Amino acid sequence: MQKVNVRQERCKQCGICIVNCPKEAISFAEEINLNGYRPAVVDNEKCISCGNCYTICPDWVFEILGEEN
Repeated sequence: MQKVNVRQERCKQCGICIVNCPKEAISFAEEINLNGYRPAVVDNEKCISCGNCYTICPDWVFEILGEEN
């Protein structure tokens, strides 16, 4: 189940989310978005839906969907 929605078109590859993820669940995609950046991607196996990425991101890239029930 997807725990975080990533709006890849908004990502500017700043890396703040990667540095602040306690589970190292975020990395950069191999693909380039329409703005020329490698957007963030979330590994849902590692993600704990803590919300750090949502809180820290200056470009509102992340939407927290929550834990699987």
